[in-house]
Amino acid sequence: MAGIKASIIIPAYNAEKTIDTTLMALQNQNFPKEQFEVIVVDDGSTDQTTGIVNKFKTTKLIQQKNSGPALARNTGAKLASGEVLIFTDSDCVPEKNWLNEMLQPFEDQSISGVQGAYKTHQKEWMAQFVQLEIEERYERMKKSKQLDWIGTYSAGYRKSIYLQEKGFDEQFSKASGEDSDLSYRLQEKGFKLIFNPNAIVYHKHPTSLTQYLEKKFQHAYWRVLLYKKHPKKISHDSYTPGTLKLQLIFTIVLGISLVLFVFAKIYAIIAIWAIIFLLITMTPFVLFAARRNILLSVLAPCILFLRTIAFLAGLAKGILVQNSRKG
Repeated sequence: MAGIKASIIIPAYNAEKTIDTTLMALQNQNFPKEQFEVIVVDDGSTDQTTGIVNKFKTTKLIQQKNSGPALARNTGAKLASGEVLIFTDSDCVPEKNWLNEMLQPFEDQSISGVQGAYKTHQKEWMAQFVQLEIEERYERMKKSKQLDWIGTYSAGYRKSIYLQEKGFDEQFSKASGEDSDLSYRLQEKGFKLIFNPNAIVYHKHPTSLTQYLEKKFQHAYWRVLLYKKHPKKISHDSYTPGTLKLQLIFTIVLGISLVLFVFAKIYAIIAIWAIIFLLITMTPFVLFAARRNILLSVLAPCILFLRTIAFLAGLAKGILVQNSRKG
């Protein structure tokens, strides 16, 4: 195919610690250099991000005031020359065959979007736990003939369709929810999205429980806007485990039961049953983790319970904010 086939777009904000490694990995792709371009959209960085990017002479640098990754990606897409838009993040390191794997499915003209996969080199127990969570979701995605979820750490779209659907919703000013929203919109209109587990980028996950819970809180906060736009997706999508939603319900029941126990002993029984059902919903992940890391499988119920608490807090804040905006 003559000319540039793909445009790789990377939003970057204060990414001086990671962007160099990302761009080096893109320079070393096993793909003809004349058939792809790399565009970095600097989202108002205040560190040395732009200086580092400028050292890569074949990389296009676009600068904007700090407005969030959704706007940054849309800005890059409008200026891209490729027929296919490929997105990754400034803290991701693609494998050498990543671009080839991302593009290969587009040989099928029925494919509109492609999801790649995360891996990590990290050894910290929290990072390993996050990777296990992701891999469990990948196992479910592999069984889906069609997705309704693509994450921008490793995402590809036909440019014509992306622009037709107006790209990412810039209401999502943080890196959370804008990719799900676009995926839902595409899937609802009948565009075919698929998962390619061989299109791999390496990533650094949270290394502490606090960082992990903060991310879950943020994800839940933005889910409120996401579900406001797509209420049918509250019950099911191809990425979110159904067990997570059950855990939210049983945790709410547990909390209410513990409060009402002060007034009536019967609520102690309800609380016990809530705990039992919580543990049952955690069992599939615990068994999945046990096949890979016994220690993490033992820790899993406690981490998953704390995750549920963080998620509920994020949802509560999101609901309050959305309701205040209505007023």
